[in-house]
Amino acid sequence: MNKRYLEHYRESFSEIYIHPESEGSAVALRFKKFFPEKIKPFEDVARAKGLMTSDEFDQSKKRILVQPHKGQFFKQCPGGNQNSACCNYFVLNLGSQCHFNCSYCYLQSFLNTPYLVVYSNVEKALDELTEIAERGTGGKMRVGTGEVIDSLGLDPITLFSELIMEHIHKFENLGLELKTKSDFVDHLLDVKNKGETTISWSINPEHIVKTEEHGTASNAKRLEAAYACVTSGYKIGFHIDPVIWHPDWKENYSELVDQIAEIFDPKDVPYVSLGALRFQPEQRHIMKERFDRASYVNSGELFKSKDGKLRYDADLRSEMFKFIIDRFKKHSRAWRIFLCMESPETWLSTYGDFPKKVDGLEDLFSPRASV
Repeated sequence: MNKRYLEHYRESFSEIYIHPESEGSAVALRFKKFFPEKIKPFEDVARAKGLMTSDEFDQSKKRILVQPHKGQFFKQCPGGNQNSACCNYFVLNLGSQCHFNCSYCYLQSFLNTPYLVVYSNVEKALDELTEIAERGTGGKMRVGTGEVIDSLGLDPITLFSELIMEHIHKFENLGLELKTKSDFVDHLLDVKNKGETTISWSINPEHIVKTEEHGTASNAKRLEAAYACVTSGYKIGFHIDPVIWHPDWKENYSELVDQIAEIFDPKDVPYVSLGALRFQPEQRHIMKERFDRASYVNSGELFKSKDGKLRYDADLRSEMFKFIIDRFKKHSRAWRIFLCMESPETWLSTYGDFPKKVDGLEDLFSPRASV
């Protein structure tokens, strides 16, 4: 592990606990090797006791618990429901919680474990992938590891991504997406069996990164890392999500799109997704406790939608989406841009049609594989 990563993690984490069943695992041994001074007795582990307070949530980002996962690693993306169009995405959860500190993070209303959990029995996850691939229910499945943990946030320690890449390389019907807000890609640049791996970035204008995405890599660092990945042979993706309204949103999102389009060719970026700010109503109180009124997520006007989440008014969402799409298309008509977790109505008002009928997006939204 390079010196920059080591310094970052030593500043980020205060305590590391290892479950007895995980003691001999490869990931536990790496934590012991690099951070022996932070290893604490497992019997001191605190137990979950319902939703955390804001202080407890802050502390959960600084404590690591390495333990085996008893449930299923692989599942369908929760975005697929009757209120939103599904882009045939599946998730492989290798842990939960994130040491980055975004003001809008949905984990604030989701987690009740006072630790950043890393699963040690990754071999079971590989077995599940094998079973799904061999079942062959039709079409290629897009599998992502960034639902409840940043795909690359801890990867220089865990080395999970290279392990998954090497495994997925064996199956023609599996593609992998690693999604991050970090620039931790150095350890992946020389991987030989990249397979069908896309490394993608959740990205926003630098103004939003500074005000809302605390502890993450700067916008410039993310783009620099993305360019390094393209140069080394990866496909990359960008998720401009969440799009956040603020007084200078047009100027700032224009600058972001221009940066992307000037550095990258659409052929190297299979897709760009757009999603507007959204969160569960019960999340609002902890966001206000953890982030002040200077945060745009606490000062915006949002309304309850059909799926129960708070969102911007539908007209505003469509206005922002159309503005960003038009900016991309001015650079090249070849940019493929889809809406994430949005209603059919928003697709109609933004694109004038449903996703399966939008030119260039048919393959993403046509029903294919299932589990």
